[in-house]
Amino acid sequence: MTTPDSPPETMTASAPARDSYVKLAMRNMVRKGRKSLFHFGLTTLGLIGLLVGLAYLTR
Repeated sequence: MTTPDSPPETMTASAPARDSYVKLAMRNMVRKGRKSLFHFGLTTLGLIGLLVGLAYLTR
């Protein structure tokens, strides 16, 4: 039970901890822009390279 003198629970310091992982990741990507896109590109190329390599080895 809250008293009139207590602050509302929605504005506590732990509010950012309630954000979902996806929301935090998207916020981080917007903040870091170019670096995030570069890492995303490297990850995509690495994954495609891995799949092509596995397909070549298992043909």
